[in-house]
Amino acid sequence: MFPFSRFPYVTALFSCGIFLLFIFLQNTVIYNSLQTVYSTGGLCACNKCVMDLNDEDWFFIRFNPTVPTLLNRRNSAMRSDVFEWWQGLQSDSQKANFSDVVDILFSLFPDEEHYVVTDPNRCRICAVVGNSGNILGSHYGQLIDSHDFVIRINKGPTKGYETDVGSKTTHRIMYPESAMDLDNSTHLVLLPFKVKDMQWLISVFTTKHITSTYLKVRPTINADREKVMIIHPAFIKYVYESWLRKHGSYPSTGFITLIFALHICDQVSVFGFGAKLDGNWHHYFDESLAHFNRGRHGGDYENRTIHKLLLMNKIALHKGL
Repeated sequence: MFPFSRFPYVTALFSCGIFLLFIFLQNTVIYNSLQTVYSTGGLCACNKCVMDLNDEDWFFIRFNPTVPTLLNRRNSAMRSDVFEWWQGLQSDSQKANFSDVVDILFSLFPDEEHYVVTDPNRCRICAVVGNSGNILGSHYGQLIDSHDFVIRINKGPTKGYETDVGSKTTHRIMYPESAMDLDNSTHLVLLPFKVKDMQWLISVFTTKHITSTYLKVRPTINADREKVMIIHPAFIKYVYESWLRKHGSYPSTGFITLIFALHICDQVSVFGFGAKLDGNWHHYFDESLAHFNRGRHGGDYENRTIHKLLLMNKIALHKGL
């Protein structure tokens, strides 16, 4: 036998060669699998799928199907750079052990892989409903409710606005400062910007003792414990770095929700995003004016990225009035 131990450089080169061969074979298998699926009907059962292969590198440079969308025990360990970035998003005076919080979370809520990225036998169509005033008078309600998933954001109400925004809600993305009551058909999807947000979620279903973060928050809400999900902190960082190219301080809730939908749905329709035709932006349920380029979010870059997704036929954008 060749005495590798006496020649460390040869040993290192041999090991490197084996590793590179493994990576090559692995990528070849993945590529051939995608080609097989694509040639036999596509990556989903819809006529057009988010994950369809095409000649555009722009989307696949940004879209990473291996990034976890939702937190569970098995994927809760984070790289130090991810955890430190996430901890820096919002001040949190009470430092808690993240692993301990995760253990409590998943003793209360479902600890599972909720969605797979693709399924050739599935055609899951989703509506992402934002809170822009441009949806008023649109009469999109029936169209929105026809989707398999209807994903709403923060406190956007349906009661009294059914004609324009619909009445169906399957998922609501929220954080403690934007919490509201949900019915038993709706998934509470927590978007955590700090450990205390997760502690608040635990408190809501147990002791109800957390009444403030950096703002006053509701100590309890109505929601189905079996339908609770938590956006993975690594997913927030991924959206910021891969999709926003680090514009702004961190992504808006609406933009995170849109990218989340691209990961769990086969077709995505977007409603209630952007300014009204007169250039003003306000929530459809109040008249306080804002502008998409203000605040800590890279609003202008988010807007341009959404437009690019539209041009690439990755989303359908219903602009309203």
